[in-house]
Amino acid sequence: MNKESNKLAKVHFHLSMSGKWTLLTSLFVLICVIVFSSVTYQKSIDTLIEVERENINATIDDVANRLKISNNELSIRNTAYYLSDEHSVLGSDPTERTLEANLIRLNSFISELSQPELSVSVYNTEQHLVFETKNTKHAYYGSEKREVSQKIVDGKTGFLATEPVYSKEKGEKIGYIQLFYDLSQVDSVKNNLIRLMFWLSLISIIVSALFGLALSHYFMRPLKKITEVINEIKTDPQTEARMPVEEMKDEFADLAIIFNDMMDRMQRFIEQQQQFVGDVSHELRTPVAVIEGHLKLLNRWGKDDPEILEESLGASLQEISRMKSLVQEMLDLSRAGQIDLHHKHDVSNAKEVIHQVYNNFVMLYPDFKFVLDDDILEEKEVKIYRNHLEQILIIILDNAVKYSMNRKEVLLSISTTYDYLEIAIQDYGEGISEADLEQVFNRFYRVDKARSRHKGGNGLGLSIAKQLVETYDGKIKVESVLEKGSTFRISLPLANKE
Repeated sequence: MNKESNKLAKVHFHLSMSGKWTLLTSLFVLICVIVFSSVTYQKSIDTLIEVERENINATIDDVANRLKISNNELSIRNTAYYLSDEHSVLGSDPTERTLEANLIRLNSFISELSQPELSVSVYNTEQHLVFETKNTKHAYYGSEKREVSQKIVDGKTGFLATEPVYSKEKGEKIGYIQLFYDLSQVDSVKNNLIRLMFWLSLISIIVSALFGLALSHYFMRPLKKITEVINEIKTDPQTEARMPVEEMKDEFADLAIIFNDMMDRMQRFIEQQQQFVGDVSHELRTPVAVIEGHLKLLNRWGKDDPEILEESLGASLQEISRMKSLVQEMLDLSRAGQIDLHHKHDVSNAKEVIHQVYNNFVMLYPDFKFVLDDDILEEKEVKIYRNHLEQILIIILDNAVKYSMNRKEVLLSISTTYDYLEIAIQDYGEGISEADLEQVFNRFYRVDKARSRHKGGNGLGLSIAKQLVETYDGKIKVESVLEKGSTFRISLPLANKE
């Protein structure tokens, strides 16, 4: 049971984007603070130690320069004498009677050597201690040359500086000097810096966590809104809920635009699918019923009557042919709504396609008079797939032929404006009443249902033409007068050549 519980706990553990953002922000700031603090700490300590090293070098130089004046081996008397501030006034080695006076005059320099961290020891040539600023009794740790190094003396870490002293006048060795500078205060500074780094890191984590949480909340709002919209769409696929496009022009605004466009297309495809199923089921109901009726008739007794058998088979074949035509047109209509997936960027030569369709109709209908009025001086590219442009022209020209009356004439004219190809197809046929003009592009709508069925129409041609034109960002409209004829005007965008 424990293993299963652990597995479930692992499965259900989820860290939100806001939590990840906050965690990563805090971690990044913490790393930056630690790196910056570490570098600052190391540089500060190195600088402090280097300053102390320079100070002890300067001090040992000062002490050595004062003691080098002596011509005799160093002793407490001459050491005190030459370390005094006014030794230059006497100008020679001290005598017994001047010792007490020299000790009294050990003022500022000796005071400087007597600072708590520093101890100065002077030795004679046999390395016996003759003078010290503190009662340390340190032995001489040096050699016959100057040495400055960090050492532990009496349990304390510090700089130990040693140097033999030679008389400036005679060049003879007169003794040794040894300085020890306790670095305990440097350690205290180190501890203070470490504490400061700790509190700085802690405060940085808290501030960065709060700041990261606020930023994540601000930047995650669009994603949360997308999640809400997706959940709403999941509940109701037909909802109109969409992502609000933020005023700021950033990646989230682009994401919202793309998301809304995708949802519009998906909803349009769903509606087309539903309408396709509904329309097909509605339109197929009649031919299926007709075929079923004839088959039942034949099954009962009609198969023994040659006339009824021939009539039923003829009617059934006619309905099957109409069903095939209907399904094909429905598929064309469905595909027309998905052009942007396959042919959105296709272009066609306007004059070439229109002249080809015109010539085909002239050949197919020799008893009709087709007139082509071409005002385009040179070839123009139009933003539409070639087959779709042909299909639009064929649908409208075919209707012009079907619904013509006594005057069998069709006028086709083409021209261009700055951005559009303009096509007008005029016939002199039955025309369309004003009441029917508003619905002529609707699916399965027929102006005269009886005559339309007789002429083989399913009421889908103009719907397909309209869908194709509008999918390519064009426009189609109709002008008509009953018993006088109709004019269909089509505008399609031209491809601009740069």
